[in-house]
Amino acid sequence: MIENYKEAFEKSRLAGAIAAGALDEVAKIIKHGIKTETIDRLCYEYINDHGAYSAPLFYRGFPKSCCTSANHVVCHGIPSEKVLKDGDIINVDVTALKDGWHGDTSRTFEIGEVSVKAKKLVKTTYEAMMEAIQIIKEDICLGDIGATIQNYVETRGFSVVQDFCGHGVGRSFHETPNILHYGEKGSGEKIKAGMIFTIEPMINAGNYETKTLSDGWTAVTKDKSLSAQFEHTVGVTKDGYEIFTLPKKKI
Repeated sequence: MIENYKEAFEKSRLAGAIAAGALDEVAKIIKHGIKTETIDRLCYEYINDHGAYSAPLFYRGFPKSCCTSANHVVCHGIPSEKVLKDGDIINVDVTALKDGWHGDTSRTFEIGEVSVKAKKLVKTTYEAMMEAIQIIKEDICLGDIGATIQNYVETRGFSVVQDFCGHGVGRSFHETPNILHYGEKGSGEKIKAGMIFTIEPMINAGNYETKTLSDGWTAVTKDKSLSAQFEHTVGVTKDGYEIFTLPKKKI
């Protein structure tokens, strides 16, 4: 917890706005025929042009400025010469490092006309994230966040990935606490004003199990079912929360 969190929130607000702005730009160009490498280059240039640094670049050896995770890729997909096509869904995950503070966010985009199931998966994932954010206030338990997401998702026939979670974020890319996207209401530590963390549920159309490919980064669904993700960086206030990574236009 940060006792005097005014500066932390101001810095997170700025970094978050840059990260969200990068995804706003991605939304303008992402379509059938585009390479994920092009998305990466756009994110790098946008963040750099706004006086920030792409935190994923070289983080623990990651080779690119953003993650591009398409279809059955759960997270940490590496941008490449891969060409997107109509019917794909793809998550783009960016983190801007500005003046020593991080803003971390992701969105799943639909390419052209996607299947009914894919559309429902994307919609459910976004709504589950927002349902969890809306309960945030001082003294709720971390387990309340996970329970809210899990209940929302499972009643709609999908599953919550358990191998990855949200996290504290601020001066470091990944800090405590871990924010699980499943769990029991009333479990875990109580959150306090000044905390800053991500909520970033990864939701699968099939089973929740994942595996990591030989590149050491790309995580995929074991059953090859579709996966979607959304992420916001949020701060806990005395009377609720603030989202630092809101897009300029409603998703």
